Amino acid sequence: MQTGLAGRFVVFDGPDGCGKSTQSRMLVDWLHGQGVETVGFRDPGTTAIGEKIREILLSPAHEAMTTPTEVLLYMAARVQLWFERIGPALQEGKCVLMDRWLSSTCAYQGYAGGFGMDKVLAVAGVSLERIWPDLTIILDVDLKTAARRLNRELDRMERKGDGYHGRVREGFLKLAEGRPDFSIVDATASPEAVHKGVVAAVQKMVEAGRHF
Repeated sequence: MQTGLAGRFVVFDGPDGCGKSTQSRMLVDWLHGQGVETVGFRDPGTTAIGEKIREILLSPAHEAMTTPTEVLLYMAARVQLWFERIGPALQEGKCVLMDRWLSSTCAYQGYAGGFGMDKVLAVAGVSLERIWPDLTIILDVDLKTAARRLNRELDRMERKGDGYHGRVREGFLKLAEGRPDFSIVDATASPEAVHKGVVAAVQKMVEAGRHF
């Protein structure tokens, strides 16, 4: 496991309320137990510039923001995060775990927002050093379960309504169709049960020796 996960790039993604942060922490603990040097970051954020961009994107004060503006801001934060943290960590042979990545922009802005997944990928292609991770784990959850978990003040993206968030879920599932570098895990179960599905997806990637 140590050798198989050195320099690997793994992403947790899915609708708001799917449990990404919880599962990321649980996987970090599991990987450390396996002797795998692991670091975790969030997108957007982590860097000083990225955190400022995150504040702009998620503040309810910015309701006038257009979908194309969202795409460009998310991508800008991602570029900075790669340069400062992700790229160096992978070069050092660490396993990098991400809370969201390009898959989010495809599902939220590309699919639900109507910008177009192809256009998102075109922007990513001229912006990012690397578009796709070795494994993207989609934590799939229905709207009722997700809403029940968001027991706090909602940010600008979370306030977009059930219709939008229903399309977000569809976008994630469409993005994952037929892709060996994606794994869909039912996130409606207990955290421990979901964690087992996550570990199984990681082990399958290692056994396949897959790199992207």
